Amino acid sequence: MTGMQSSSSPLPKSRKELIDLVNKQASQIEQLQQKLRWFEEQFHLARHKRFGSSSEKSVKEQRHLFNEAEAIAEEGPFEEAVQIISYERRKPGRKSIPKDLPMERIEYRLPEDQQTCETCGCRLHEMSEEVRHEVELIPARVKLVQHARIVYGCRNCEKNGIEVPIKTAEAPNPVIEKGLASPSAIAYAMTMKFVEGVPLYRQEQHYARLGIELSRGVLSNWMLRGSEWLELIYRRLRQKLLEQEILHADETTIQVLKEPGRAAESESFMWLYRTGCVGPPIVLFDYQPTRSGEHPKRFLEGFKGYLHVDGYAGYHEIRDAILAGCWGHARRKFDEALKGLPASRRKAGGTKAQEALDQINRLFAIERELKGLSPEERLKARNLRSRPVVEEFRKWLDDVMPSILPKSLLGVAVKYALNQWEKLVRFLEDGRIEISNNRAERSIKPFVIGRKNWLFANTPKGAHASAIIYSIVETAKENRLDPYAYLTYLFEKLPNMDCNNLEALDQLLPWNVRL
Repeated sequence: MTGMQSSSSPLPKSRKELIDLVNKQASQIEQLQQKLRWFEEQFHLARHKRFGSSSEKSVKEQRHLFNEAEAIAEEGPFEEAVQIISYERRKPGRKSIPKDLPMERIEYRLPEDQQTCETCGCRLHEMSEEVRHEVELIPARVKLVQHARIVYGCRNCEKNGIEVPIKTAEAPNPVIEKGLASPSAIAYAMTMKFVEGVPLYRQEQHYARLGIELSRGVLSNWMLRGSEWLELIYRRLRQKLLEQEILHADETTIQVLKEPGRAAESESFMWLYRTGCVGPPIVLFDYQPTRSGEHPKRFLEGFKGYLHVDGYAGYHEIRDAILAGCWGHARRKFDEALKGLPASRRKAGGTKAQEALDQINRLFAIERELKGLSPEERLKARNLRSRPVVEEFRKWLDDVMPSILPKSLLGVAVKYALNQWEKLVRFLEDGRIEISNNRAERSIKPFVIGRKNWLFANTPKGAHASAIIYSIVETAKENRLDPYAYLTYLFEKLPNMDCNNLEALDQLLPWNVRL
């Protein structure tokens, strides 16, 4: 074995040398066993990530510790709401049809020669009807709209006057000067890419089937030019964002091929900032070439309040913000520690990782029960119910820390919780602070899903445009607006208004628009 006494080495000549050799080899064996346990954890975790369920929901039978009734009063996920599927049989009819859906009625009648009674020969009358409904989908249609401004002149002045007055009828300004793009066309292309995840090369094929040739270069130009108008709304949304007292932040990677001075395979970052459970829903993306803490510091300049984040140290650059930690991330660490154990060990229960999960799950169970309360009521309930759980968990962390391997998955989880403790307990200070940063993770998910389809951005300018468009689209969705309808509305209004008028811009913000 490497590092141990070989058979050719001389034997110890004294009892002391023998004892020293035994102690040395025992230490080496212990180190190798620790390394072996670490590799086994990584193997089990990797196998679980590849073949097992990605859910972090705990198995009911494993809740054997701290299992008071309040901790398990409501079954369900510990971080996100689950979709409830009802198997109740619904009566057929118009209840399932949206009331605002346009309806076309087609009536089927008997021919005139069949509207007589076969028994007595009298004419039949209409006594009732049998109705069924079908949903008809109308594919997109392309048409060319010609905008003609009529020019008017005066015949009398032409004959008798010195000057001829000319008047031209007003027409709306285009989104792109001397371009073919209409507000609806740009909105449709943006919706296809940033909502439906259809990359531009596939859109090019789609439009060809509709009978119009639009190259991906033209479509790319539409995105860039359209984002210049949307940036007016984006900047105003950022001003509104900084006025809030509770924000969430997160970041994810993006590949930009032509970033000056960097290799094409280098990782750049898309940062996300959004409002919390109070205030108008705002979701903003910000492209940056690195993960430096200077970027959130610059973007959130002027913000003073609580900021929900994960464990990334870069957020410490934001001096005026009070950072709130994420119990979801802490829970994920212990969940990985549990999944790193052999299946037989997990099923047997009684593991330290499961003990930690049970305690954290209690906090999420309490939060579910407090949903719907006012911030004041929620804070009062947290101090009464959650604070004892938090204090008990901190004592558990302190007790277990000396007895675990620092580099093991459990050791990493415990160390993470202790290092983040000041931020993790922040939710006990204000009822508006959430227990996790899942709100930001849910908002950044559409970008992550879209990235799987279009893979990368070509230039930093394109990545910046994507950040703006994603911001407008996701903010519209948060305010329950149809992204396509909202984008069309903006492209109709913005080129035809005074964009320096903040009051006019505020009327275009999603929560002020009714479509």
